[in-house]
Amino acid sequence: MSTDDTTKTTLGTRTLGTTSALTVSSMGLGCMGMSEFYGTGDEDAAIATIHRALELGVTFLDTADMYGPFTNEKLVGRAIAGRRDEVVLATKFGNERGEDGSRLGINGKPDYVRKAADASLQRLGVDHIDLYYQHRVDQTVPIEETVGAMAELVQAGKVHHLGLSEASVANIRTAHAVHPITALQTEYSLFTRDIEDEILPALRELGIGLVPYSPLGRGLLTGAIATTDDLAADDSRRSAYFPRFQGEALDANLALVARIRELAEAKGATPGQLALAWVLAQGNDIAPIPGTKRVKYLEENVAAAAVRLTDEDLAAIATAVPRDAVAGARYGDMSSIDA
Repeated sequence: MSTDDTTKTTLGTRTLGTTSALTVSSMGLGCMGMSEFYGTGDEDAAIATIHRALELGVTFLDTADMYGPFTNEKLVGRAIAGRRDEVVLATKFGNERGEDGSRLGINGKPDYVRKAADASLQRLGVDHIDLYYQHRVDQTVPIEETVGAMAELVQAGKVHHLGLSEASVANIRTAHAVHPITALQTEYSLFTRDIEDEILPALRELGIGLVPYSPLGRGLLTGAIATTDDLAADDSRRSAYFPRFQGEALDANLALVARIRELAEAKGATPGQLALAWVLAQGNDIAPIPGTKRVKYLEENVAAAAVRLTDEDLAAIATAVPRDAVAGARYGDMSSIDA
């Protein structure tokens, strides 16, 4: 068996949802940073990273119309051209943006849902989307209207499974009653664990999978960031929008990363690998989507699937990084998060 075959065996698959079940690779690839937010992109390197992901068995690709805006879907579409049957493709709508990059607000109106889906299909160059998320909940439109329009896309064959992102328990329940929800995408990592209180139990009650984004704490948990000077000048993590990267909060969080590094080294792993292994250990209904635009970091992330954590390891991690120890809010403006 080749090294790649061994990796695929280690990586394996997981099933999201029960009523509308979708089998995905146990770890996906978040493609956002290939086009925007985390410094200047390199399209050739990004496509090489996606191709390497497919070789390693990472077949669950995540994008959204607002990344770029619009350019990330086109990039992913080019990368998977001729290989559509190898990919479980997820994209999102709802964070409406103009061609100039302007932010037009959150839009969950049924007409917009239909237009957004058709536009995504065209940019991706595919005839269906495997998992279609409402990216953020529109507080001005009843979620049953938005999900009703999404359900019409399923009936039309344009979308196969539905998802929500950053939705409250109440809206998850309402949406799931309209049409089975396969997965909730939300932030979840050693540094962001608030969903454990109410959201994760509700997902498991309803039979909905979890797709954690930023499972590496936007890169903090990799141990590769010691100061914001390590980030590109145009990297959004330098801004006040990400309080965990600012001043004293960053210092406090890096102290936690140092503890993770010690535990990781004892396991022969990197800090990022230990952090990803922790997320994977939280349940077989969880498929994280760490993002990267480089093959090197992709391969490091995928290798985390081979890191096995014992009960003693998990206890040591809990002691090293208490749930509420992280400093700073995850966003400087939490108004778009459904609560």
